[in-house]
Amino acid sequence: MEIRETGMNEGNKPLEIESIPIGEVAEALRESALFAETTVADLHGVEQVERVTAKAGATLVESGDTKLAYWLVLTGKIRAERPEPDGSLTEVGTAQAGEGFGEAPLLMGKSQSVFLISAVEDTVLLRFTEDSFWSLLACCPTVRKVVLANMAQRMQVYQVEALHREKLVSLGTLAAGLMHELHNPGSAAKRAASQLRENLMRLQQLSLRFSDQPKTQAQLDCVKGLLEHTMRGCHAPAMSSVEQSDAEERMSEWLAAAGVDNAYTIGPALVAIGFDQDELSCARNEFEASAFSNALNWLEALVSSVSQVCAIEESISRISDLVMAVKKFAYDERSPARELDVHDSLQSTLTILGHKLRIKQIAVEKCFSASPSTIATRGSALSQVWTNLIDNAADASPANGHIEIATWNEPEWLVVSISDHGGGIPAEVRPRIFEPFFTTKPQGSGTGLGLEIAHRIVTKKFGGKIDVESRPGNTRFIVRLPRKGFAEAGNSVKPGSKSGV
Repeated sequence: MEIRETGMNEGNKPLEIESIPIGEVAEALRESALFAETTVADLHGVEQVERVTAKAGATLVESGDTKLAYWLVLTGKIRAERPEPDGSLTEVGTAQAGEGFGEAPLLMGKSQSVFLISAVEDTVLLRFTEDSFWSLLACCPTVRKVVLANMAQRMQVYQVEALHREKLVSLGTLAAGLMHELHNPGSAAKRAASQLRENLMRLQQLSLRFSDQPKTQAQLDCVKGLLEHTMRGCHAPAMSSVEQSDAEERMSEWLAAAGVDNAYTIGPALVAIGFDQDELSCARNEFEASAFSNALNWLEALVSSVSQVCAIEESISRISDLVMAVKKFAYDERSPARELDVHDSLQSTLTILGHKLRIKQIAVEKCFSASPSTIATRGSALSQVWTNLIDNAADASPANGHIEIATWNEPEWLVVSISDHGGGIPAEVRPRIFEPFFTTKPQGSGTGLGLEIAHRIVTKKFGGKIDVESRPGNTRFIVRLPRKGFAEAGNSVKPGSKSGV
């Protein structure tokens, strides 16, 4: 008995479906490679088949359809496409007259269709139900041979395409991540260069004023000592927020008592590079009050210039490290084993992000309790973790807010926590925050890569852990790094490698 069904698919294109005896299309079957060596009498258990007539553009199979079938194209042409997350379609193959398709999901035990299949032109097809398909394979060795050969060929083509796609996705992720990471040090270097230009002009004016009066040998010796200290390094040893605040207040009050102009601007700059009152006492003793003020303002301008040069050097070094990290990722190399001071790494990151923190007037409270604060490691990208976490904390914090950075030791771990007091991370999105390209920031304000990069570096390069605790008004990221180092901890995963693949 013939059953005829006419309907409209989602594309508003007509599909005509007829249930007919298999013998009615015996001649058409013999023209296909699938049934070239098989007669209708050999098709045990396959008495009926559906003939589908589709207009050009008609959809035959939707992605996600659970009614699987095997198809044979009698006339015309069909196209299979894969729906992408962004709503676009990627073509994965076509089939023309005499060719079959649809065996892959059946043979692989899939429960639904993966591809969208539509008619490229007016097309006539035969549709074998799932039961009929298994009957074909059971009764006809030649049909089985052709179906399995087609399956193997399609899987090989699909695997090659999937591998190529995976490489493109990895390249895109890597490139986007690199741009994300280069932005902060690049911007910091640009700001420091601009500030350095202003400092040099100010330094020239102060130098002319300072050099107006002749200097005694004792004064020259004192100035020489201060110059040597200034040129020795960029930063003093890292201090906690309370220690640094106390030191800055003592220095500023001491300078103000000595009649130094801009004492409360000069004090923090001198403390930042490691000066104390004892070291400056020679200048106070050897110079009269006005000359001492000029000397200290000149010294602060020089210290500020050196600090800006150091910031530029750190930023360019960071860019160089990122480029080297990409090279090492590409060649799967390992960095030499070394000790890394986590406090210094945090302090350098705060220096690079200092301008952004100052713009929002965000105070940073440091509580560096870890002792020792060094870890044995082969990794070299830890500053990227601090940059991403502190940058996110700054974005989440309201103006005039504050961020806490704390360190402490646990038996096997050196722990760093970074906290902000913004709106928090909603519970429903918290499980996804380490996914690439996932972001809760407004469109155009974030790439969705910062936390994914931080998680990958902590877990893959350092063998550590990263957790988050969040509620409205308090979000804390906790990073645990193995004190004995990744390799010594017995983890054999190479930095940059993917586990479970």
